[in-house]
Amino acid sequence: MLKIKNLYKTFHPNTVNEKRALSNLNLSLNAGDFVTVIGGNGAGKSTMLNAISGVWKPDYGTIEIDGVNVTKLPAYKRAAFLCRVFQDPMKGTAPDMEIAENLAIAARRGSRRRLVWGCTKKERESYKELLAPLGLGLENRLSTKVGLLSGGQRQAVTLLMAALKKPKLLLLDEHTAALDPKTAAKVLEITDKLVTENKLTTLMVTHNMHDAIAYGNRLIMMHEGRVIVDVSGEEKKNLTIEQLLGLFETASGSKFASDRDILSKATK
Repeated sequence: MLKIKNLYKTFHPNTVNEKRALSNLNLSLNAGDFVTVIGGNGAGKSTMLNAISGVWKPDYGTIEIDGVNVTKLPAYKRAAFLCRVFQDPMKGTAPDMEIAENLAIAARRGSRRRLVWGCTKKERESYKELLAPLGLGLENRLSTKVGLLSGGQRQAVTLLMAALKKPKLLLLDEHTAALDPKTAAKVLEITDKLVTENKLTTLMVTHNMHDAIAYGNRLIMMHEGRVIVDVSGEEKKNLTIEQLLGLFETASGSKFASDRDILSKATK
């Protein structure tokens, strides 16, 4: 479903601020894979997601989604293939519009626009059914402006919007990092449910080693713009944080040094 081949990206080339962000990055995802991505600061995690979603073009290499080469496509054309949920709960929704209206926008994604009711009674009933399993009581607040929701509630709505049209690829860019631990756990539970039930091919960037191991069927660790650890199946299920750190040190030849990751490890 996703194939990244020999991807390179350097920011500010030939200046004192030159930074190689991606270095011969190669990665393939099968349909339905739920892949967690972890790495230290500057490892290239979000840069990879930006490359996939078309924020900028790579210097070299190719990106394919479901067999289609999207390397040169602008971001708005890649929207037909993927959805992305950001770290900031304020992104991805229209805050001055109702929950139902936001879901209606997501439901019409990729369709031709015409003059009809923005959200019909039948649609509202269907949105109630979609929201109820989240366990947040939002099915009874369809007329509430999204901007009035808490960060966790808003992120849950954003996830539902992203999954509504079953994109070929779902990108989650540290989407729980701005939430408190209890809310983050609930949003991760909702994420796992939506991804599993809809069989969505997913890349989830996280700074939390425990979450990287606990969720998904595959885990990759990045370092200096490339994948250096890739574990899946039973190996991933039985992995401990200490073993993951050992794999990193063996592959990179250095200690894993990320304050946020070390903190998340220590608080588990």
